[in-house]
Amino acid sequence: MKKALPTLILGLFLCFPALSQTKTVDSKKPYWTSGGEWIFSTGTLDNFNNVVRFSPVVNLQVLANFDKSEKFGWFTGGTFRNVGFIYDESQTVRKKVRNYNLGIPIGLKFGNMNGSFVFGGYELEMALNYRERRFENEVRTDRFSVWFSDRVNFFQHALFVGVALPKGTSIKAKYYLTSFYNQDFQASDGSGNLVKPYQGIDANIFYISLNFSLFRNWELYDYDED
Repeated sequence: MKKALPTLILGLFLCFPALSQTKTVDSKKPYWTSGGEWIFSTGTLDNFNNVVRFSPVVNLQVLANFDKSEKFGWFTGGTFRNVGFIYDESQTVRKKVRNYNLGIPIGLKFGNMNGSFVFGGYELEMALNYRERRFENEVRTDRFSVWFSDRVNFFQHALFVGVALPKGTSIKAKYYLTSFYNQDFQASDGSGNLVKPYQGIDANIFYISLNFSLFRNWELYDYDED
């Protein structure tokens, strides 16, 4: 709990814009938006017990918005996301795994561009850093982190759909079409034998997230105009 509190505070800091900002939208030209994301994820695993994973940080999104009318628009941009899942390998062993992914989304928006609307699209993500933690009887027994690891599939393809609310919050559901693990990955078992530790673990991530200020165009407030 002591470790979770600073993480939660940092997530709030990253997700909410400063109070000294105000919304301005001009549908005649492109505009940039940014926001944070609180992710509740799981893996579509057979024969394993799944546990919902909560990851409030670090999830950053920057979007270029192109509103073609008051009812339709499209967007693209860049994201940096912490996504993974938790599963029980046995009754006593639990594993927590995640990737830091760099993503490029492209999507469509339908509805009131200055209010509520639905959105959906496709995102290509690239796995930058893989981390795995192993717990036995609730005690951590192993932990490692690898950059550009062959343990996972580098390119991750995903589809998403969501709804944006008038006050800046949006709700999104996302499904990864690509399996999380590279099941052909080989590693030594410590005795000189090569094994495939992820063989048979066909895990596709699904998550629901809360997004903050994702589609709001913010500018610093000019007090001289009052």
